[in-house]
Amino acid sequence: MTDMDADLAQSQVDSLNPERRFSRRGFAMTSLGVGFALAAQPVCAQTVITTDADGLTAGEVKVPTADGAIPAYRAYPAGKKGAPTVLVIHEIFGVHEHIKDICRRLAKAGYYAIAPDLYARYGDATKAADPPSLMKLAAQVSDDGARLDLDAAARFAASDGANIKKLAVTGFCWGGRQSWLYVEATPGVKAAAAWYGPLGGAKTPIPNAAAVKGRMIGFYGGQDKGIPPEQRDAMTAALRAAGDDESKIVVYEDAGHGFNADYRPSYNGPDAKDAWAKMLAWFKAHGVG
Repeated sequence: MTDMDADLAQSQVDSLNPERRFSRRGFAMTSLGVGFALAAQPVCAQTVITTDADGLTAGEVKVPTADGAIPAYRAYPAGKKGAPTVLVIHEIFGVHEHIKDICRRLAKAGYYAIAPDLYARYGDATKAADPPSLMKLAAQVSDDGARLDLDAAARFAASDGANIKKLAVTGFCWGGRQSWLYVEATPGVKAAAAWYGPLGGAKTPIPNAAAVKGRMIGFYGGQDKGIPPEQRDAMTAALRAAGDDESKIVVYEDAGHGFNADYRPSYNGPDAKDAWAKMLAWFKAHGVG
């Protein structure tokens, strides 16, 4: 274990172990794209939320990992040291403008928010032209790989003055699933919020629900065709069977998949705003605020 890994463990993000190590190839991208992902076009300009960077330190950074640096976007209140940390896990579209804006929204709420590009070794999701290309790219990222890079982002945040003893994670779609997996694998995470992340099948909920330990809130759409009620019910049952009566899944019956994605037709403003407020309240109730 390196000195940096030891520091991370000291800060309660202490789940690094030999099983997490794996072989990686060279980097396919070294900087973030600009604007919205190509496959997400056309953008619904009339509903796009744009959060300014006034009063913030915000922009692209390079996060050191064992085999090089991955690009990430981070934002935090200017001049503030010791801000609680939120790891932001991107959608299948990568770290495009919507995810950057999510970081700025969190920074406006007093957080140090950082979104590493978990596809960096394999390609640029923002340039993928269609869903099959995105799925092929996402399939190359192992769950172990995503966790390692999120660990690295937490270490970077600590080195940048953030407080990772107060650590939360949130993710959207593809990143929603990774949020479940990361909170299960990382005892140092105090709170997590998954937005419409796939939950497996009715008979195969995400494993190790016992490790969630009251830290997760999930936001799901009742009209989401890709995540049927059986998945949500199976996850809730697994949590309850593990003795977790606090973690919960909130269902917005009129919402579909991607209801927080304000740049897409799926956006549901009232439900998105309600879920955002619930997320911030969840973080504070669990000591991240």
